[in-house]
Amino acid sequence: MLKQLLYILIFLICSASFAQQKWTLDDCVAYALKHNLQLNDFEYSQESGKETYRQSIRNLLPSVSGNADYSIRFGRSVDPNDNSIVNTDFFSNNYSIEGSVGLFQGFQRINSLKASKFIYNATKQETLQQKYLLAFRVMAAFYDIQFFEGLLEISREQLQVSQTNYELVEKQISLGLMAGADLYEAESALLTDKLNVTQSENQLAAAKLVLIQEMNLEGETDISVIADLKSKSQAIDTLEVESDIIFDKAMEFIPIIKAQELRTKAAKKSVAAARGTYYPSLTLFGGYGTGYFETITDTLGTTIPFRDQFRDNTFQFVGVSLSVPLYTRGATRSQVKQQKIALMREQNNLEIQEQVLYQTIQQLVQEYNALEAETAQSEKQAKSQELAFQIAQKRYEKGLINAIELITAKNLFATAQNQNLQARLRLEVNKSTLEFYSGIQVFNIN
Repeated sequence: MLKQLLYILIFLICSASFAQQKWTLDDCVAYALKHNLQLNDFEYSQESGKETYRQSIRNLLPSVSGNADYSIRFGRSVDPNDNSIVNTDFFSNNYSIEGSVGLFQGFQRINSLKASKFIYNATKQETLQQKYLLAFRVMAAFYDIQFFEGLLEISREQLQVSQTNYELVEKQISLGLMAGADLYEAESALLTDKLNVTQSENQLAAAKLVLIQEMNLEGETDISVIADLKSKSQAIDTLEVESDIIFDKAMEFIPIIKAQELRTKAAKKSVAAARGTYYPSLTLFGGYGTGYFETITDTLGTTIPFRDQFRDNTFQFVGVSLSVPLYTRGATRSQVKQQKIALMREQNNLEIQEQVLYQTIQQLVQEYNALEAETAQSEKQAKSQELAFQIAQKRYEKGLINAIELITAKNLFATAQNQNLQARLRLEVNKSTLEFYSGIQVFNIN
């Protein structure tokens, strides 16, 4: 009994420790990469491409097959012993092992091997691309949590101010310095701020749920992240934030671009493999065989035993086979045209991916410049509105302004705080994204 209680205590302690764990962005990304189920499908595609590539290597090896048959002949037939015509029923066995190797097939197997290798490497790049996309989704959810945590903190600060003012109005009314109507206005502001706190809590819970689902964190409904609004890497500040410069760097390593380049190369090899069917094919073959026939007898007319016939009836053969495609009803020509169309499609997809990448970087650079200015301006605005609210609060306490003017100043201050928080977080995400496209390690994917 004591041992069971000890186990339960240890389990509860471990569970509490896990629940209280604070997650960094790197922790969240690493966990998501390990547990996200959607990545499994791309891993399976990668393994399939790997096996296809390995099989294309094995296709270069000779093929070997063994054959055995048992047959009974009835009526008039040819005696395999002396090729005479007989009318008796008899049975026979044949055994053989054969091997063949393609000497020349228009380089079809070599080109198919290269194509499958390019496709396999493309699937690896596509898997890596999905890992990066998952990491960016996790990062977006991570910073959403920080935003709503900041929003909740602002809402609570506003609630505290409204609570203090409500208590102030109650005191002033008891002293006869304010009218009863002022209490209704203070109560309305207090209830509004309580609703804002509740809405912020709900938004924060929804943001946490998004991150938990992206990470596939099973059995958890809450997560605590380490808030850090300062950029982990200030490398972007030393880079030239220009679309062309960042695009050139991104073209060197972005997985989706590398994958499409590999698929284009694979399509070129597939065209070459299809053209190989125009050429003759040359195959070397050989084998070893033996057999048993009921009609083979000794001088006394007794059928020679199986063991002796198996030894004495052995034969070997070797040869070369040449196949020349004379007329294929246009199938070869059609196949080559289809492969050329597939190549053009892959080349067009590559240009599309490059265009999308450049437009994405263009937009990020434009947003970076805009967010830098917006962040600086929103910080000044937040400080200005904070000062205006502090002045309005003092004037309200002295009875120089009414509750509506105070609420207006308080709301403007809260709005300025929200705008500054949002601008800073958007700038942080934008910086991390630009650093990624500039070739700086943002996520520890491997």
